[in-house]
Amino acid sequence: MNIAVFGLGYVGCVSAACLAGRGHTITGVDVDPHKVALVAKGEAPIIEPGLDDLLASTVERGLLRATTDTADAVHNSSISLVCVGTPSLTNGSLDVSFVLRVVEQIGTALSSSDGYHVIAIRSTLFPGVLERQIIPALERALGRSIGDTVGVCVNPEFLREGTALADFQAPPFTVIGAVDQRSGDTLSELYADLPAPIHRVSPAAASMVKYASNAYHALKVAFANEVGVLCNALKIDSHEVMDVFVQDRQLNVSKAYLKPGFAFGGSCLPKDLRALLYAAKTHDVDLPLLRSVLPSNDLHIQRVVDVLTALQRRDVALIGLSFKPGTDDLRESPLVRLAEALIGKGFRLAIYDNDVSVSNLFGRNRAYIERMLPHINELLHSDLASVLARAQVLILGKRSDALTDVRKLLRPDQLVIDLTRGEQGQVPHAVPQV
Repeated sequence: MNIAVFGLGYVGCVSAACLAGRGHTITGVDVDPHKVALVAKGEAPIIEPGLDDLLASTVERGLLRATTDTADAVHNSSISLVCVGTPSLTNGSLDVSFVLRVVEQIGTALSSSDGYHVIAIRSTLFPGVLERQIIPALERALGRSIGDTVGVCVNPEFLREGTALADFQAPPFTVIGAVDQRSGDTLSELYADLPAPIHRVSPAAASMVKYASNAYHALKVAFANEVGVLCNALKIDSHEVMDVFVQDRQLNVSKAYLKPGFAFGGSCLPKDLRALLYAAKTHDVDLPLLRSVLPSNDLHIQRVVDVLTALQRRDVALIGLSFKPGTDDLRESPLVRLAEALIGKGFRLAIYDNDVSVSNLFGRNRAYIERMLPHINELLHSDLASVLARAQVLILGKRSDALTDVRKLLRPDQLVIDLTRGEQGQVPHAVPQV
């Protein structure tokens, strides 16, 4: 393919060199004539292992050239990759002025062209920026709507400085957020020979995947550092701890617990977090990340209360009470805490959980529920139909075999708040997710 790459910084220069190395014909574009001159000679304007050799090779083979002329690059390509910077403004928001300027220049160059052209934004964009700012600016420059002759995609990159070439050649995945089918198909063809799955998602989801990834990377660094600080205070070798920690590929380093849903609970997680924080406090160690976890968890419960309050429907049925399916453990269950909060707000509550029978609760489990919900015998029912009969709103709190019966018994006038995020399958009358 003939491809124009706008911006010859880290992302653009690496993308241009790697695509040229895979046999595509690349025109690199930058406003800085010094960068353009270096790339044209096969020299990298940045320090990145292996990049100089790859640039020299592809320039020598005639697969890569560089220019400051936007129109020339656009007219000699079918795809434009926008790789310019989106730095932070003083308030933390993104400065997208460089992207807007490039897109407007591309649009102007394409305004008199009839051929099909794809514009792929590799620059980091926050969800919604493409629709609110980038596309309107492009259409003004084009003098027409996108679609028939111009396609637009969000195509985030996942390159790390120092390993960028390897990251490009063997990525974990390729993400394409296409505004239209044809542009997505074109980009999919471009990346088809890379040894990685291609995920076709909405433009907003593509943008958010990039942010979620970077936020999680930052979270992992901060988490490891806080564990390290506490280990040091306790005279424990933090590297020994984390070396063992990462060996768990089922839970610790895996997809486990990474599906959005409701609050966590149970007899271990809240208790052990509090114990860690108490130990840190007694050793004068501040752990702001770990300290924020329980308050963050509490907010998920409060959001449900707020949604119900806004609905102004007082009769509520709650499906699920224990902290997860297949257990009757009620200790620190977020559903117990939700029930307590709703009763405190004056909601009329009926509960159904086929895992829980009050007569079978013993010890601390029974003591906990009697302390949190003293009238549990009046709230918990064994007959699903009676629970749903008077309910105006149904809360699906956990996965349950009763879902089939719920669908049959649900009336058109009843609303559903699904805290399982659809893990049980589609449920009618659903309130937008909490």
